[in-house]
Amino acid sequence: MYILMVSQFLVMGAMTMIIPFLPLYLKEMGVTDPAQAQIWSGVIFGINFLSAFVMAPVWGSLADKVGRKIMVLRSGVGMAIVIFLTGLATSPVQLLLLRLLNGTVSGFIPASISLTATNTPKEKAGYALGMLQSGAVAGSILGPFIGGAMAEIVGFRMIFFLTSVIIGLATLVVLLMVKEEVKPDPSQKRGGFFAEGSFILHQRPLLFLFSVGFLLQFAMLAPMPQMPLFVDQLGAPGGYVAFFAGLVTAVTGLANMLSSPQLGKWGDRFGSERVLFFAMIGAAIFSIPHAWVQSVWQLLILRFLLGLCVGGLLPSLNALIRKNAPVGKESTAYGYSTSAVFLGNMLGPVTGGFLSGIIGIRGLFLLTGAMLLIGAWWLKGSQSRVSSPKRSPVSQKVSSAR
Repeated sequence: MYILMVSQFLVMGAMTMIIPFLPLYLKEMGVTDPAQAQIWSGVIFGINFLSAFVMAPVWGSLADKVGRKIMVLRSGVGMAIVIFLTGLATSPVQLLLLRLLNGTVSGFIPASISLTATNTPKEKAGYALGMLQSGAVAGSILGPFIGGAMAEIVGFRMIFFLTSVIIGLATLVVLLMVKEEVKPDPSQKRGGFFAEGSFILHQRPLLFLFSVGFLLQFAMLAPMPQMPLFVDQLGAPGGYVAFFAGLVTAVTGLANMLSSPQLGKWGDRFGSERVLFFAMIGAAIFSIPHAWVQSVWQLLILRFLLGLCVGGLLPSLNALIRKNAPVGKESTAYGYSTSAVFLGNMLGPVTGGFLSGIIGIRGLFLLTGAMLLIGAWWLKGSQSRVSSPKRSPVSQKVSSAR
């Protein structure tokens, strides 16, 4: 668990560390027009998550067939190679294709989650998944900071080379030290990718959870692109808009990282359904007052309190997916869950940017709170209507034959 937690930190850091210097990297490649640089930056950064969204179910389904650890290793080796090649890119098109390939080969996070979930006792699953969440969040927080700092010291290209080496070493540690005790049953017959996917998507409990995952990420990320502008409107102390905009994001992630393991423990003790429900209610309660803040300090306090609640969202969701996933198809379920989360990651900021032009960012905070309340109601209603996970038709035939 600890090795995978550190590995998640490295992977998320690698995926986000190019954010601060991507426009400058493009300028080094010859893209000097600021408008074109912004367009290329958005497309290059987003294409990674688009390809990851498409491929996550594929890698999840394959993990249920050949094993979860091998999928972690496949992703680690693939990302190490692609990130190294990214440091050799000489044009925006090459960089775009390499980011597309990076998202295609990734799958590290759903594989790590499914490996941890299937090899952890059910009564400890919430805590273990909370620890993984802490590692991933820490990587997403520190990635841009480390990337920006290293760009000033070693240059843009060297960052990619160093990141490649670090991910390669992390993958080697996983190979040597992580044991997969619960492996796929080779005697279990399986259908093709589309048959497996159709079966998973016909599981009502999982469909509810996938929709909740999408809604969570959509609601939480919708205001993020507008946050620097909001900090500027509030009047950043000393005029340090960029610093306080980054701090606003960092305190949310810090609170998330601190609360995830504890809320995971509470999920193991009191039920992940309850923790997820109350975490969504808490996130809604702390999102709504954002609409009336008058200073950056008030915003920082609310973002920290919001982060404490956010720490219970994805770990509890992942624990519930493990609970409701058909036996032997956990990784497939996590693959589709990851796709739903990535879809929320992509559509949330785009939609939030569009809506902020109509209702303003303060109205966007109210909308976010309302969406979280709707999500909590949706979750509560779904728990009373779901049934136990079904077995696949293939598995049923095998059991009948026996």
